[in-house]
Amino acid sequence: MITAAEINKLRLQTGAGMMDCKKALEASNGDFEGAIDYLRKKGQKVAALRNEREAKEGAVIALTSADGKTGIAICLNCETDFVAKNENFVAFATQIANVALAKLPNTIDELLACDLDGLSINDRITEQVGRIGEKISLSKYEKVTGEIVVPYIHMGNKLGVLVSMNKNLGNSVEIGKDLAMQIAAMNPVAVDKGDVSAEMVNREMEIAREKAIQEGKPAAIVDKIASGTVEKFYKESTLLNQFFVKDGNKTVAEFLKGMDKDLKVNLFKRIALN
Repeated sequence: MITAAEINKLRLQTGAGMMDCKKALEASNGDFEGAIDYLRKKGQKVAALRNEREAKEGAVIALTSADGKTGIAICLNCETDFVAKNENFVAFATQIANVALAKLPNTIDELLACDLDGLSINDRITEQVGRIGEKISLSKYEKVTGEIVVPYIHMGNKLGVLVSMNKNLGNSVEIGKDLAMQIAAMNPVAVDKGDVSAEMVNREMEIAREKAIQEGKPAAIVDKIASGTVEKFYKESTLLNQFFVKDGNKTVAEFLKGMDKDLKVNLFKRIALN
């Protein structure tokens, strides 16, 4: 049985109406991702930032090494905005980030096992829970390398970006910040078309096909419509093909080429509270 709490949760995630959310959850047997796909197939406009709407509180920290070739980002969660904005909490998150940058562990579990002033980070978090009285958890950790890596923090430590590029130009930090702001604002899923997973492409195609069929489009052109929808998806959701937020007359790829014909984005990481 679908509960009112589940319906409300989906409504907050997607912005769809209560009855539409109820039907979507019933059709998907309570699976939230399936319900979101159902809404999209029915032509419902789903909020792009649904994950952020349900975000827990906390702080995101992004740092790079002194030579600029390595970057890390972590997300430390807590329960309330009051704690998240506390200087001591942000300082604690920064301590964890500094350990991550110094030790460069491969996983969150390895990071939690690292030493922080005589205790493991995991034990230090437990210590903070006792002091603050809120649940605290290290939910995300990313590590990036490149010829130059540029960090960016957005929205008062609620979102962080790392951008790795293949060349260190005289103005690479400025370029990296522009790219990071683009990533923060537009939330691309990959650097370029070829970096999008086959699973994601197939999902977009299937959603577009079913929507076209439900709209009564002729069967002979359903695949053509779906292919066009996927091309639109590439333009909106891959970094290099998005229009540059600081100059809507060019794409990000054109912006980079204007800076240096050989300048490329190796990869990026974008982490936000959740």
